[in-house]
Amino acid sequence: MGEPKSDIVVMKFGGTSVAGAEQIKRAAGRIVAAREAGNRVVAVLSARGKTTDELVSQAQEISDRPDPREMDMLLSTGERISCALCAMAIHDMGHEAISLTGSQAGIVTDSFHTKARIVDVRADRIKEALVEDRIVLVAGFQGVSTDSRDVTTLGRGGSDTTAVALAAALQAGVCEIYTDVSGVFSADPRLVPDARKLPRVSFEEMLEMSASGAGVLQLRSVEYARNHGVRIHCRSSFEDGPGTLVVSEEETMEQPFVTAITHSKAEARVTLTGVRDEPGVAGRIFSALADANVNVDVIIQNEPVGGDQLADLSFTVDRTDLQTAKDTIAALGDVSLKVRADEQIGKVSIIGAGMRSHPGVAAKVFEVLGNERINIEMISTSPIKISCVIAAERVDDAVKSLHETFELGDEAVRPEDPTGPAQRPTVAN
Repeated sequence: MGEPKSDIVVMKFGGTSVAGAEQIKRAAGRIVAAREAGNRVVAVLSARGKTTDELVSQAQEISDRPDPREMDMLLSTGERISCALCAMAIHDMGHEAISLTGSQAGIVTDSFHTKARIVDVRADRIKEALVEDRIVLVAGFQGVSTDSRDVTTLGRGGSDTTAVALAAALQAGVCEIYTDVSGVFSADPRLVPDARKLPRVSFEEMLEMSASGAGVLQLRSVEYARNHGVRIHCRSSFEDGPGTLVVSEEETMEQPFVTAITHSKAEARVTLTGVRDEPGVAGRIFSALADANVNVDVIIQNEPVGGDQLADLSFTVDRTDLQTAKDTIAALGDVSLKVRADEQIGKVSIIGAGMRSHPGVAAKVFEVLGNERINIEMISTSPIKISCVIAAERVDDAVKSLHETFELGDEAVRPEDPTGPAQRPTVAN
């Protein structure tokens, strides 16, 4: 990508930011202010409030398993409504604006309905509108399939990905993501009141946080931003002031060994018994799940101990993918496989780029959970993350205990440096 054009800014507003008439007018005011500050502005809007949930409910009133293509036709309407209404508000403020659907904006995707991926951005129409001194409003979360020419949607949080993709295509100076929180925190502030807002987070840390349950930014949007060098500024729609910058690791000031605690209660575990101990079996299972677009997280396989040479295999998936995963396994036609599902699981993760050079972090995590009498059922690690699958009912306790142990709260910040890192406890090897 070439040098960013600093006069182009992409702004994305989430569902709570456009939930009602006053919120839409407030978003329009922010967009106009950015334009009057000398920027050329492209804004991506989500559906209003609970609109997407309501559309899903309407579909389920008609069909137990709605056709994916028609679901995309239905769900894509919410963002279009938001854009048209916001354009009206901007016109009333004395500026020219044009609202575009995802396909009109040039968002080209693959053909996988309800979870499509962006394969290209053909932003000619947006560029023409910017030359004509118009503010461009783009319906997030949607595009058009390059093969079937059908409307597609990008999955939950897909408006973030729309915004980042447009920022990359337009070589924007920054992609501003406006939400109902003021940035990225060291833990969910609804669960941990003293959670600290992080001034900067690396792409790598944000990827792990998004994958581990942090709902501020969608995983694919962070991945896209990292791959295309798009700086993200996560900010509040309801207050002024800086939020959290998501940037390359080279731009982060320092690397505390633990940056944040994330959690998820939206997962399910699938356990397969009777897995034959022979080459290629796991490959067939997980290839089938991948073809069904089921994202698998933690995986554990036990070595067979009996004479029948049959193993157990467990993995976790998003709870919304559980039925698809079960159907996919059943379709393999392996009569030896027995499927068992558990929807009462959760996951807690600690994340920090500095963990690479701080031994003993895992030992401390296990010690804290043990002291809280929290049983660890599965473990997954990366160089900057440790995730533990535990009972869903104990997730809150785990998050609070780990956040306190690693002193991530506001009160742990040194008084002489209110935006700096906290003094962290020494972690024994």
